[in-house]
Amino acid sequence: MKTRDSGKSRPPKSDPEYLVTENSTLLTFLLANVSKMSRNNVKSLLRNHQVFVDGVAVSKHDCSLNAGQKVSIQRNKNRNNEVTLDLEIVFEDKDIIIINKPAGLLTVAIEQEKLNTAYHQLTEYVRNSNPHNRIFIVHRLDRDTSGLLVFAKNETVKLEMQENWSDAVINRGYMAIVEGQIDTEGGTIKSWLRETKTHMMYSSKNPGDGLEAITNYKVIRRTKRYSLLDIRLETGRKNQIRVHMNDLGHPIVGDKKYGSTESYKRLCLHAFLLEFVHPVTKETMRFENEIPKEFLSLIGN
Repeated sequence: MKTRDSGKSRPPKSDPEYLVTENSTLLTFLLANVSKMSRNNVKSLLRNHQVFVDGVAVSKHDCSLNAGQKVSIQRNKNRNNEVTLDLEIVFEDKDIIIINKPAGLLTVAIEQEKLNTAYHQLTEYVRNSNPHNRIFIVHRLDRDTSGLLVFAKNETVKLEMQENWSDAVINRGYMAIVEGQIDTEGGTIKSWLRETKTHMMYSSKNPGDGLEAITNYKVIRRTKRYSLLDIRLETGRKNQIRVHMNDLGHPIVGDKKYGSTESYKRLCLHAFLLEFVHPVTKETMRFENEIPKEFLSLIGN
């Protein structure tokens, strides 16, 4: 099978190549051979002409592959000006970008750190194709929380998503490893959150004394020292999950700010599920990623 030249230049020699050993289709081959590659991630790369078969850019996911051909991927960079991303782009279209943010990376700048942020990296990324391109913040994840995060590619989409966030978001799921064994199978925590002058959040049980916060949790697995939880939010307040797990008496592993006594290399909180209505197409979008490898070292496979 020969692919027609799309007019795109050949990928740099530094891009890894994958040898096709048996007949397949491009999507099936990539999912089977490239680690940490989701279906949505593959389709985004194809749309952006970042997948090459025998040096020629291919955009069709059902493109036929024959044994002996070579497939390469040009990840997150412009051919003339390389951009390094410390994050995975899970999905991208003309309106939004969804990333898998690693723990330790800020969503946006703070006084002490201006450049090492998801916002800055994605701004550089979109400006590689057009210097006038911009991105806009829709919501945030704490610096030490990893997982799915949405940015808008124009201000209209940003406002649409922010103004209708509670209605547009169908489901938001987090994985957390907390200290100790939780005896119940799950439950709901409800309080009103307030913030101190030192930016610590805390719970009040008095209705109306702060912002209402509701967290639902389910125990997925227990060990002698830890519990793995599936957490679903009814509200999205600052540090909500972290405060509520401490209120429960089971702080998140690695969360010294909110009660953890465990020294660990990261905060064990990960946004693994995001389901929402696309602000433009009105299509229901669902994205789900795997449990971080660091979690497995604590609770097993």
